[in-house]
Amino acid sequence: MHRPSERGGTDWFWLRHMSRFLITGGAGFIGSNLVQRLLREGNKVRVIDNFSTGNWENMRDLYCADNALEIVIDDIRDLAAVRKAMSKIDYAVHLAALSSVARSLEDPSTYNSVNIDGTLNVLMACREERVKKLVYISSSAVYGDNPELPKVESMNPEPSSPYAVSKLTGEYYCKIFHSLYRLDTLILRPFNVFGPRQNPSSEYAAVIPRFVVALLKGRPLTIFGDGEQSRDFVYVENVVDAVVSACQSRKSGGEVINIACGHRTTVNTLVRILSEFIDNHTEPIHVAALPGDVRHSLADISKAKSLLGYEPKVHLREGLEKTIGWYLQKC
Repeated sequence: MHRPSERGGTDWFWLRHMSRFLITGGAGFIGSNLVQRLLREGNKVRVIDNFSTGNWENMRDLYCADNALEIVIDDIRDLAAVRKAMSKIDYAVHLAALSSVARSLEDPSTYNSVNIDGTLNVLMACREERVKKLVYISSSAVYGDNPELPKVESMNPEPSSPYAVSKLTGEYYCKIFHSLYRLDTLILRPFNVFGPRQNPSSEYAAVIPRFVVALLKGRPLTIFGDGEQSRDFVYVENVVDAVVSACQSRKSGGEVINIACGHRTTVNTLVRILSEFIDNHTEPIHVAALPGDVRHSLADISKAKSLLGYEPKVHLREGLEKTIGWYLQKC
């Protein structure tokens, strides 16, 4: 049996009881991995997703004989739908968002509508339904291209894309709803998340699934820029651990917490590791860097350790091996 953790301030008695969760965007990459974990621990889970980026394949294997999983096909921009989905919920995790920096440059209006208006709807529904806690999933993109490393939560945000602006606005709304309406909120800033169920097919796909599938299929890799840009890659299981700890934690009040591994890897190094694992050493093609793309990213995770008792259990090489194994089954 778990003992109460003084370091993380975690209420382990929470684990003894079934809780009711609403996961917005639960059919997506991080969402479906979180749903799987919550169901495995005996909770009831409701997902609201309009499946614009979510995937039915992510949900197919998660249905339970005891009806512990409920899927609502609707849009967070519809306040009435969000209110209905939030009914009788203990904890809400807000993941639903449009997440591509490049696409946000092309369509800032839609990013504003989904990521800002949708977040406001979620917050209002949480307040009205007296949800115990909302965990808001923000993004490391809010730091922008500030050259200072590592990124510490106390730094002034410098968003450099409509996507980053939209996620930062969601953070401010979470803080306001705590200070004005006493809604218990906690904000997580994941860095570059990767792992099973991440979509490799979109033209805006994240670098790891795109590279893995290309190497498995013998296709040349495309690197934007010189490849010396660096990222703090974090395996999805670590992020799920952080979300669960955030729900359990007594810490709240609109706290902002980085979630990453605390190590950075260049894209060129990533290619070398993947090529070694897959045994495909095709020379990559370099093209122009993407506008709005951040040059270097590295997280200070000391706050996550102190407030949540967070420790990344799966590091880069192990996470890449697990990810490759999953895509091998799917390709």
